[in-house]
Amino acid sequence: MSFSTLTKNELSRIPIKNNCCMKAELASLLKTNGSIQINGKRKIHLKLITENAAIARRIFTLLKTLYNSEIEVMVRKNRQLKKNNSYFIVISNSQQTIEILKDLGLIEDILSKNCLTTYKIPKKLVEKRCCKRAYIRGAFLGGGSISNPEKTYHLEFVVNSLEHAEGLSRLINSFSLNSKIVLRKENYVVYLKEGEQIVDLLNIMGAHSALLDLENIRVIKEVRNNINRIVNCETANLGKTIDASLRQIENIEYIKSTIGLNKIPKSLSDLAYVRLSHKDSSLKELGKMLDPPVGKSGVNHRFRKIENIAEDIKRERRN
Repeated sequence: MSFSTLTKNELSRIPIKNNCCMKAELASLLKTNGSIQINGKRKIHLKLITENAAIARRIFTLLKTLYNSEIEVMVRKNRQLKKNNSYFIVISNSQQTIEILKDLGLIEDILSKNCLTTYKIPKKLVEKRCCKRAYIRGAFLGGGSISNPEKTYHLEFVVNSLEHAEGLSRLINSFSLNSKIVLRKENYVVYLKEGEQIVDLLNIMGAHSALLDLENIRVIKEVRNNINRIVNCETANLGKTIDASLRQIENIEYIKSTIGLNKIPKSLSDLAYVRLSHKDSSLKELGKMLDPPVGKSGVNHRFRKIENIAEDIKRERRN
């Protein structure tokens, strides 16, 4: 089961005590996942379709609790893809449909066409903070999805109207988030891509189990990334140390084979013999082996002198 389905199942089980929040969530579900069919002489039907049984139960419960509607529930086997069941929730009674749409502030959307033509979010439905949360939750249940956080951080709401997308984005951003809108084919997508903001939105909707799962994954990924950065840094430093050691040994061997190490200052020859005996040691470790001990910067300074001597010998020999 996908992370998105698990999140929706959790949201579908959240109990709602206030009628105002029920209406906000139901209105949002209607806008994102519902359709109004107008047949003949003002025969109006309300239909919602979902492949998620938990969401179907949620819609049925909201309609029954708020309006005690006469609801038809049909289940059909989807022959395509994974052959999931499709759940159809239909209100065939025109009078009940009109009453529901009036109460939810959607009656102005009913025109001669068989669809919702305007998608303003009724202000009366989202005046309270709890109702705003419910509306966002309904939008996610109706047209939302969240990617597997193991792979990427992405949460989105798909709607078919720019007007609704802008209203939903403003509603989300009223919680100090930064949702954005993009056009994808014929739909508009309101999305968040930052892990921290997705966590905040899950908390707003009430998906606390999904929130904890995502946070655990975020922590593991952050620790893994930190370890990788440390390993990469250590590997790079080790490579630099090895390259420097090979260059130092090369200079020492060249001086030894030409003028001899006894011809250079004792402080330099002592370091040269220590380096030849301890080819893998760091500058700090080499400094501790000297008598008296020398710091890392002092050892590095002596190696520069050795390198300069080797370069001088090479120039003299070329001339």
